[in-house]
Amino acid sequence: MRVVKFEKKNTEKLFDVLSRFGEVWSPMEKGESYSYQKIEDSNNFIFHEEVTRTILPEKKLLLPQKFPTLKFNSKKYEKPNEEIPTKILFGIHNCGISALNILDEFYTTDFVDADYQQRRNKLIIVGVSCIADEHCFCDKTNTNIVEKGYDIFFADLCNYYLVWIGTSKGDDIIRMGEDMGIFDANIPGDVTNKYAEYRKRNRESYCNDIDLEGSTDLMELSHDAEFWQELGDICLSCGQCTMVCPTCTCYNVIDEIDLNKDTGQRIRYWDSCLFKDFSLTAGDHNFRAARSERLKLWYTHKLKAFIGKFGAPSCVGCGRCIVTCPVDINIKTVAEKLKKKRAL
Repeated sequence: MRVVKFEKKNTEKLFDVLSRFGEVWSPMEKGESYSYQKIEDSNNFIFHEEVTRTILPEKKLLLPQKFPTLKFNSKKYEKPNEEIPTKILFGIHNCGISALNILDEFYTTDFVDADYQQRRNKLIIVGVSCIADEHCFCDKTNTNIVEKGYDIFFADLCNYYLVWIGTSKGDDIIRMGEDMGIFDANIPGDVTNKYAEYRKRNRESYCNDIDLEGSTDLMELSHDAEFWQELGDICLSCGQCTMVCPTCTCYNVIDEIDLNKDTGQRIRYWDSCLFKDFSLTAGDHNFRAARSERLKLWYTHKLKAFIGKFGAPSCVGCGRCIVTCPVDINIKTVAEKLKKKRAL
């Protein structure tokens, strides 16, 4: 793995380099939060550690919230003729990269999701280090540092960025940048101490005291616990936690028929296992009609079932569920319930 140096004064030139490889998408301010948006010029290019989570996670670039998968008429059906551009996802943090690693594994292990893979092959990942806020708990999910899943990663060493190159695509970008004089292969002699300080700064920025130790076993032992019903009584079934979660994968498919025509299209859109009709079957039977059962399913998937399948939880500690839920049901409050540390 090759490493180079990047001076912070070269941010505008970096945008010029990245934009030659595709559309540049990066966090932009949206009210009091951030949202991944297409960047048209370097003036909107945000490049600092204080940017925390975006409203919606990175998966929105890989599987849009709603898109057609088939078009059909009375005689035939075909895939939409969609031109998918190369996108550079700039500014993604360690937990976001970890989430993409989870999605990559999920969508390619047993069956390859063609809609996902098509967009994933056109996505270039440029990670940037971050400083945790009061909602982050990536240190508890071991996702505060990543060693794979990025094409390039910028680690802020205060005076300059240390740039890790993870793939051949990333190396192509760096080599173009070297030709333009914005990357330097000559690493300063103080890099070891600077990098140790960066790791320490990252580690000490976490202040969320969430305790996930033993959660997998406790989920099994607490399957019939009373607190699930208590949480179900206050849950709104709004599905916000699943929509903002970077590793949720539930979706639905519907056919939209054009009025007075024999044509239509098949639409794929994000769905939520917390919605009441998610488990509705033919005959109007709903095997998870109770909100408590749907909550239990979601947290079982995050803290237990995914580990059994892939060897790691599907929670990356981004804190979106903590920020988003209007009634304070999230990974932290459920973990406290599992350990009987908190009452409603």
